[in-house]
Amino acid sequence: MSFGGWLVFAAFWVVFVTSPGPNAVNCIRNGMTLGLPRALIGVSAILAQALLFLCLSAAGVTALIAASPAAFGIARIAGAAVLIGLGIRTWRSAARDLGEAPARAGSVWLSAFLIAAINPKSVAGYLAAFSQFVEPGVPIWTQMILIVPTALVITAASYTGYTALGAWLGQRALSAIAEVWVRRGLAACFIAYGIALAASAVIG
Repeated sequence: MSFGGWLVFAAFWVVFVTSPGPNAVNCIRNGMTLGLPRALIGVSAILAQALLFLCLSAAGVTALIAASPAAFGIARIAGAAVLIGLGIRTWRSAARDLGEAPARAGSVWLSAFLIAAINPKSVAGYLAAFSQFVEPGVPIWTQMILIVPTALVITAASYTGYTALGAWLGQRALSAIAEVWVRRGLAACFIAYGIALAASAVIG
């Protein structure tokens, strides 16, 4: 990959991982409810998903998934169910004291990984990256030496930023009512993303 090609890829990846979506909402929620240190467990899960999808994309797996309408449709329906279920659970727990029954690290990690993995934006983004920026005629795994660190560093910076934003909100002197409605707003985002995802699967 040339230096110019790397710059274009890096710019694409910045837009890809900083645009608001389920991952960003989940990072804000984790930061707000868990505090920054524990919430970074969720960021590590997103990085694990990113590394997995980068490797699958290099092997051509994401292209096969995107080329199969049935498989992609099933993935979108499953993703919609996960997001809507998470939104309902978040809404119901919004009024709970943050100190009550803190989430276990494994639960935080698994939830973040699933949210990242079932997002069709992930498949589309990784497919776009490998169809537009990988140079033909150059061994793919040679190019991965540059692509993987670049993607992971940008991804880590973006979602750490969203997590820090959530932690900052959690530390503000919000009234109890305001705090509940902020958390319910995040829950509504999950539900809205899930409904939009289900609609896209049904329509097309």
